[in-house]
Amino acid sequence: MTQTPHESAAEAASALARMFQIRIHGRGGQGVVTAAEMLSVAGFLEGRHAQAFPSFGSERTGAPVVAFCRMATKEIRLREPILEPDCLIVQDATLFKAIDVFAGLRPDGYLLVNTNKTFEEIHIEQQAARLPKGHAVIVPATELALKHVRRPVPNAALLGAFAALTEIVHFDSVKRAIEETFPGKVGAANIAAAEEAFEIVMAQERAAHAA
Repeated sequence: MTQTPHESAAEAASALARMFQIRIHGRGGQGVVTAAEMLSVAGFLEGRHAQAFPSFGSERTGAPVVAFCRMATKEIRLREPILEPDCLIVQDATLFKAIDVFAGLRPDGYLLVNTNKTFEEIHIEQQAARLPKGHAVIVPATELALKHVRRPVPNAALLGAFAALTEIVHFDSVKRAIEETFPGKVGAANIAAAEEAFEIVMAQERAAHAA
């Protein structure tokens, strides 16, 4: 799959000149920690240093869960939770009512939300509008997971969306990371969900930059 070049290519190159930090919010059972691990594998496959780790808290089904991923061109010595993320991936939009998901998000950061609603409908339009054009997108990742994987686990689809949104990693690296995590038919189904999410976000990006 070929990514269409747009303005974020230069932004991605700039971001990779420093450490890029991703914070993933979700609920137990949604594959939040696995998402962080697959992202780190994708970064590693592109020759970068990468790390992934969960927060220390309850991982019971339905409980809020946070996981972190860092990528850099140099060795990563930090081990602390990410307080000022470059990108937020929100796997469950109901968390906006429960915790301060936006805490520390950089002014030039990215926001990726799993929902089939608009930012207005989930009442975060003001926060999304503060980010640069094209940096905040929604994708119905759970619907895509149900369609392709037959399970409501949105993590792989969101990684495809992340590749389109940030261009920090290429889709092919995300695909390989998914294949390593989910071999066989399950992996193929997750890749199909990720590919559709990638295309959905690319369409949103083209529309944002054309506006």
